[in-house]
Amino acid sequence: MGEMERHVPEPTHTLEGWHVLHDFRLLDFARWFSAPLEAREDAWEELKGLVREWRELEEAGQGSYGIYQVVGHKADLLFLNLRPGLDPLLEAEARLSRSAFARYLGRSYSFYSVVELGSQEKPLDPESPYVKPRLTPRVPKSGYVCFYPMNKRRQGQDNWYMLPAKERASLMKAHGETGRKYQGKVMQVISGAQGLDDWEWGVDLFSEDPVQFKKIVYEMRFDEVSARYGEFGPFFVGKYLDEEALRAFLGL
Repeated sequence: MGEMERHVPEPTHTLEGWHVLHDFRLLDFARWFSAPLEAREDAWEELKGLVREWRELEEAGQGSYGIYQVVGHKADLLFLNLRPGLDPLLEAEARLSRSAFARYLGRSYSFYSVVELGSQEKPLDPESPYVKPRLTPRVPKSGYVCFYPMNKRRQGQDNWYMLPAKERASLMKAHGETGRKYQGKVMQVISGAQGLDDWEWGVDLFSEDPVQFKKIVYEMRFDEVSARYGEFGPFFVGKYLDEEALRAFLGL
């Protein structure tokens, strides 16, 4: 029997950016609409003030945010927040949970991750004008979002983490070429969650047309990196709510 081939680890080179919290909530509509109008108006004014603070942070380059009406039973609202670190992200989450509006909300799902750019073979330049904006993305203030968590498979011969860096790079290059077909139609943000949450990555897709989510995800399923190595969690799709739309959603 010949000597067993020794696996030499070749981890991906990564750069990390803003911390991200996807905070999905269910709204108790019966309780909300049975509350006195004055109580609902007070809760709304407090929530509006909180969102104003998030907007000011974004304008100061200290984060980004988005609020979405989520389709289906998995959630009613998504509060998406990005911050330079975990501490300000915890504060954003806590401020919402302490608000009067939170009395009418329940938690349905959450995902904590960090915006990530990866390179399989050589480190990225953190000062590159191409790299820096992608580490601190700004959430579009219109359109729709599709979020899902995912893993890379580690089963038998289909073990992503046992592949040589050069092979991983080739697979990801082909995957990226598929994604580039949707430039101008879909904005994509990848965040890493290894050791932070139950899945390894979070994927956010932003578009003015939700059908583009179906198209890009379906086409990418035919890429070998997805077909052999991709494992996907639940999908959440929502519509961006500005202040006027959020107030209308709340029936005020």
